[in-house]
Amino acid sequence: MGRVRVGTSGYQYRHWRGVLYPEGLPQREWLPHYARFFDTVEMNATFYRLPTVEAVERWRSSVPRGFTFAVKGSRYLTHLKRLLDAEAGLDRFYDPVAHFGPKLGPVLWQLPPHMKPDLARLDRFLAHLPAGRHAVEFRHEGWYTEETCAVLDRHGAVFCEHDNLRRPPPRLTGGFRYVRFHGTTGRYSGRYGVEALRPFAAELLAWAVRGGDAFVYFNNDLGGHAVHDALSLLALLGVERPSPSAHAP
Repeated sequence: MGRVRVGTSGYQYRHWRGVLYPEGLPQREWLPHYARFFDTVEMNATFYRLPTVEAVERWRSSVPRGFTFAVKGSRYLTHLKRLLDAEAGLDRFYDPVAHFGPKLGPVLWQLPPHMKPDLARLDRFLAHLPAGRHAVEFRHEGWYTEETCAVLDRHGAVFCEHDNLRRPPPRLTGGFRYVRFHGTTGRYSGRYGVEALRPFAAELLAWAVRGGDAFVYFNNDLGGHAVHDALSLLALLGVERPSPSAHAP
């Protein structure tokens, strides 16, 4: 039986006060409080700047055993270098990230929407990645080909499923699933709701029965929709969580 983990893309949102975080809860307590409801989070901060070792160790120690951090790869590598000359940049990225230790889950490499397919470049980049779980999110439709899937398969990487392009990958790759929900009414906004999520929950349960793991993150943070949708999906998967409003520290 595989495992399905569900969480949100990031957790440091002031507009989640009164949604997930009780009013007055200090920001340093947000991650431990988040971990009462979810067993995974996608760390977006690592996309924008390298964390310090001290920050990573603080995050790691703030959550219980069994919690998993998905980490978003540095935009320096994906958006500025566009996967070129990656070795030195990867070393700098993993120096602190490695300190997540056993709580480190998949690393997500999100490519920019204007980056057109270059299979040789993708192949070289993936070849330099350390052992572990990796997912690639393509924002340009030209990547949605069997040839891209073949490159990902060669390196055991996952074709990230997301709804920005409103189309599924040509097929699944890499042995696990990495799914991102970006919002129903625009970037980071709009709620999916139980009925829209019900077919996906059934699909995930069937995937887990076949032994597959999945990581699912809601990025529709505006209005706290990500929190509600993540909890709704967990309930559909048979995982009950208390209501955040009734779970003050």
